[in-house]
Amino acid sequence: MKFNPDADLDTSGVEDTRGSSGGGGGLLPGGMGIPVGGGIGGIILLIVIVLLSGGLPGGGGGTEEPAARNTAPGNLDSCKTGRDLEVNKDCRFVFYQNSIQNFWAAELPRRGKKYIPAPMRVFSNSVNTGCGAASAAVGPFYCPPDKRVYLELGFFRTLQTELGAKGGDFAEAYVVAHEYGHHVQNLYGILGQIKSRQGPSSDAVRSELQADCLAGIWTNHATTVPGQNGKPLITELTEDDISRGLDAAASVGDDRIQEKTQGQVNPESFSHGTAEQRMKWFKVGMDSGDMTRCDTWSASTL
Repeated sequence: MKFNPDADLDTSGVEDTRGSSGGGGGLLPGGMGIPVGGGIGGIILLIVIVLLSGGLPGGGGGTEEPAARNTAPGNLDSCKTGRDLEVNKDCRFVFYQNSIQNFWAAELPRRGKKYIPAPMRVFSNSVNTGCGAASAAVGPFYCPPDKRVYLELGFFRTLQTELGAKGGDFAEAYVVAHEYGHHVQNLYGILGQIKSRQGPSSDAVRSELQADCLAGIWTNHATTVPGQNGKPLITELTEDDISRGLDAAASVGDDRIQEKTQGQVNPESFSHGTAEQRMKWFKVGMDSGDMTRCDTWSASTL
């Protein structure tokens, strides 16, 4: 994956709050007690809760509070051009966010839908959100009430060390694109219509697979999306990049996670889809570049 050193970056939609204090943990919405941190099962389950109920541990709902921005050396506000990546490797997350947002900001109006920007908040340890308080153990998530993508960068180490993914820049980009896929769903009112939360054909699974497909749509167009100065942000995606993205999608399949954490697979508790399904729908989006191909809701078989 190659980033354009001559591209201008926009940090206005990237909130680097690493090092600031945030929320803690608590109970799941509806009073179901469960620890916030600890283990891959917790990460995946809590991501599901965020996406499907609009609430995080800490009492559901919640109020998104202003967080102090990170002013330490290496903060993301310092990522102004592509060349800043040479001294601050974390600037790649600004590249991801800019490219994904810029794509949807152009694509949705082309289809008659207004795009509302969604900031990406990078945090460490814990964070307060419009969905409630979250710890780093939740992993990446999208909060529908405050229309923000939340990212704790340590998750990408977990993706490799505990979920067995190969990792790499494009594996990270896939995760960010998936979360912005949920934002697109939210703008279309899809997240608010989710009813069934578990099972191989549940609304939850269909929502997650559609977000994978939408991530694939961005991938199809990624090397043509311009930055602020009109120059492409990402100049090359290799076959190895795509392989790593597909591998990341497979590593967060329900069957893979259950096998690793429980030693057995229970389809009735699926909430994200199998490894095969996640790769399939990511490829549907990537190969077609067409949003209309991402209809996981009417598909007779997923």
